[in-house]
Amino acid sequence: MGQFGDTTLTKVFVGGLAWETQKEMLRDHFEKYGEILEAVIISDKATGRSKGYGFVTFKEAEGAKKACEDSTPVINGRKANCNLASLGAKRVKQSPPFVPQPTPAPAVAPPPPPPTGMNVGGPRVSASPAGPGQWFYPAHSQSLYPQQHPHYQAFPFYPYGQVTMSL
Repeated sequence: MGQFGDTTLTKVFVGGLAWETQKEMLRDHFEKYGEILEAVIISDKATGRSKGYGFVTFKEAEGAKKACEDSTPVINGRKANCNLASLGAKRVKQSPPFVPQPTPAPAVAPPPPPPTGMNVGGPRVSASPAGPGQWFYPAHSQSLYPQQHPHYQAFPFYPYGQVTMSL
């Protein structure tokens, strides 16, 4: 336990403070709710700059309860947020957070596995009601042997003995 004993019901977390807010300003704002034992602003150890939150410890639990009735007080000209420190820091709700919703899977059978080989079967049409399937033209594939190409013309074969030269 800390120097003030059990502070479960007497310590108030105050968040969303302006960087320039001093502990005296914090004390001034909350003393109307009850006697304050301590008011602290948490600051960065390396830079000394405020982290924008602090704690107010009241002598009585009733003072902390009254202080938390207004969960968004304006301190030093800025809207802050407060709640019992034992509950953890609450964020001020300015707008509901965006939570992506999972998209339901379509109620259509999965597509058939791709055929083996290159463009086997020609164009495919999906039977899915979502729209027309993918159309494609079979890609031209180079035949393995040039002699199988329709425009291939072989060179005439002339054995050495049959070639005659005429000059």
